[in-house]
Amino acid sequence: MNVATREIEPRARAARAADGAARIALLGVGQVGTALLQRLAGRRDEPGRLSLAYVANSQWAAPPGSALLHEADADNGWTSLVEALRRGPAAADGAGIQVLPWRDAGGAGAPLRAAGGTGLAPSDLGSVGQALGGVGTRIVVDATASDRVATHHADWLAQGIHVVTACKLAQGTSLPRWQQIQAARVRGGSEYGDAATVGAGLPLLRSIRDLRAGGDRVHAIAGVLSGSLAWLFNHYDGLRPFSGFVRQAREAGYTEPDPREDLSGEDVRRKILILARAAGHALESDAVEVESLVPAALAACAREDVDAALPLLDAQLRERFAEARKEGAKLRFVARLEHGRARVGLEALADDHPLAGGAGTDNRLAIWSDRYSEQPLVIQGPGAGAGVTAAALLDDVLRISTR
Repeated sequence: MNVATREIEPRARAARAADGAARIALLGVGQVGTALLQRLAGRRDEPGRLSLAYVANSQWAAPPGSALLHEADADNGWTSLVEALRRGPAAADGAGIQVLPWRDAGGAGAPLRAAGGTGLAPSDLGSVGQALGGVGTRIVVDATASDRVATHHADWLAQGIHVVTACKLAQGTSLPRWQQIQAARVRGGSEYGDAATVGAGLPLLRSIRDLRAGGDRVHAIAGVLSGSLAWLFNHYDGLRPFSGFVRQAREAGYTEPDPREDLSGEDVRRKILILARAAGHALESDAVEVESLVPAALAACAREDVDAALPLLDAQLRERFAEARKEGAKLRFVARLEHGRARVGLEALADDHPLAGGAGTDNRLAIWSDRYSEQPLVIQGPGAGAGVTAAALLDDVLRISTR
C-alpha cells in the first residue's frame, strides 16, 4: 500500500460511516447519462444504496428536494426527468413544474429546495458540492464531453467528493491538469473513476495499473482505441467509397455528428495520453504525433458543408487500402507508446498482428511489460456505445460506494 492510499482510505471509511447512502450528482443527460439513469432505476432493489441528489444538463438542473429526482427511481420515471431537463421551461409550463433560481432568498450559497417538492433550476456547477451535502459518500458523475465541467474535477476531488467520468478532457489534455487531479485526489482523500474514458469500461487502465502495482514495468502499448474508426476499417472494402461508410457510421451513432472529430485522430490522442500517463510516462499533450485522416480541404469546410465534402476522403483511402492489400495486410487506426514516445495514425498490419483482428466497434489493446515481454497481453471488447459506457460509469460508482 503506498502513502497516498494510506492517506485516502481512513478518511474515505469515515465519510461512508457518516451516511449509509452514496449521494450522486449526475452531469449530462445525453445518450450516456440517460442510459445511466435507466440502469440506476433498474437496480433500485439491488444491494448498495445510491441516492440521486442532483441531475443537470448544461442549462437546467433538478436540485435537492425535486420530485423529479424521487420519481426517477420509479419505473420509467427517469424519462420524465430527462424530458424536463431537455425542454426546460417548456416542460415546466406544461407539467406544472415551478422554475426558480438556484440560490434562494435565504442567502448566497443556500441551495434551492423547491416548494412542494417540485422545481427546476438553472444549472450551476459551483453549487454541485452544496447539493451533495457535506458528509457521507458523495460522487459526481460526469457524463458530458464538456471542458468546462472537466475544469471542476480537481476542485471536487480536493473537497473529498469522488468523481466518476467518461470525459477524456480532464486527464487526456494538458499535463498540469492531469497532475492537479492526482494531487487533488490525495488532498481530498477521494477517488477518480476513469474506466469509461478509454475502452468504454474494458479493463485497460485497470490492467496497466495492476501491472505497475505488482512491480511490473510497462515497456510499450499499442491499441485500436476508437470504436468508430474500428468499425470503419473493419467494414471498408476498397470497392465502395469510404465516404459512404462514414455516413453509415454517423447514422448508426458510432461517430460524432461531425465525423471529422473522429477522423482527425484527436480523440485517440487523448486516449493514448491517458494510458501513457497511467503507465508512468508523464507526456505533455503535444508530445503525441498524430496523423489525421482529414485532408486540408475537408478540414476547412464549414460544419454544414461537411457531408457534401466527405468524398474528399475517398481517393487517399482507396490508395492506402490497395497498398495494404498488395502486402496481405489490413488497415487499422493505431495508437502506440514506445520508448517513451507516442504516435497515432493509420497502419497496415499483417493478419497475425495482435491488433489486426476484432469486429464491429471492438477496441483492442496490446501491452508489453516485464511479464509480457515476448507475447503481449491483449484485451479486446466493445469500445463504443452508450450502454457499455454507462455500465462502466456505474461499475466505478458501485466500487467507490461499497469500498
